Amino acid sequence: MKIFHGFDQVGEIRNAVVTTGSFDGVHVGHKAILERLNTLAAEIGGETVLITFHPHPRKVLYPDTIGKELQLINSLRERIDLLRNAGMDNLIIVNFTLAFSRITSFEFVRDILLKKLHARKIVIGSNHHFGHNRQGDYESLRILGKQFGFDVEEIPEQDIHNETVSSAKIRLALQEGNIPKANAYLDYPYMISGPIRSGENVISQAGFSSFKTFMEEDSKLIPPNGIYATTIKTASQSSRAMTFIKKNKENLLESLIITHPFERLSISGNHTSTLCFHKRMRDEMSFETHDEFKKQLQLDKILIQELIF
Repeated sequence: MKIFHGFDQVGEIRNAVVTTGSFDGVHVGHKAILERLNTLAAEIGGETVLITFHPHPRKVLYPDTIGKELQLINSLRERIDLLRNAGMDNLIIVNFTLAFSRITSFEFVRDILLKKLHARKIVIGSNHHFGHNRQGDYESLRILGKQFGFDVEEIPEQDIHNETVSSAKIRLALQEGNIPKANAYLDYPYMISGPIRSGENVISQAGFSSFKTFMEEDSKLIPPNGIYATTIKTASQSSRAMTFIKKNKENLLESLIITHPFERLSISGNHTSTLCFHKRMRDEMSFETHDEFKKQLQLDKILIQELIF
């Protein structure tokens, strides 16, 4: 997958099949769009193009209200990896600014999708809006398609357990600690990726080998405090694990995310890991003695080992 930061460096793209959006989560609904993109590109000997935004538009447009509190399912690194795995040929990451937000839907189609990318086909999700004040939608694209000679296709919303999948619903499930529900919508285990280090921490002091995961973005969603059944993965290693979370509400980047792998992991120097979440085992608890804390962790480990994941 070729990655471009903005449109200036984008070269010739063969028969571009394009979609655009934030794609936070790259969930079941997003995957339906991406699969259709791949199919259409194969039919016309073309290339897929996904235009996404960083930071998230709400962070820029509403920095003091809904944007301030918005927590995202994926960091940029995670989103890139998921889109690569989905088979995208070209990813264009747009630095979303107030100036960019003022581009009208017509200008976006004419100056970017057509003049820069020469789009042959455009695929969007249901109820998708774009351009200044969200003026653009499927109907306006359909009209412009007839005028300029490109095809437009709208992908219907996807349902899981008779409930429409959306990034907002996934965020809510994660914030409630309902990991299985979030994972069903995502079609993969919720993840937190970042640098890891071994060292002294609350779990290692109780006699459990452990690693701390460091957050890369303060807008990345962290599930509620407690103990989780997880899998920890590095470039060459993987282990079932137990993860302890204690959020720092004043500075999420300083939150404690401590993982005890059940198998020995060799970690030295600069390593990045991915934590895959399967189930929230319990809430955070208070203990009067260090020995009580250790006994509870031992019980947590036994209960996690009995799970199938």
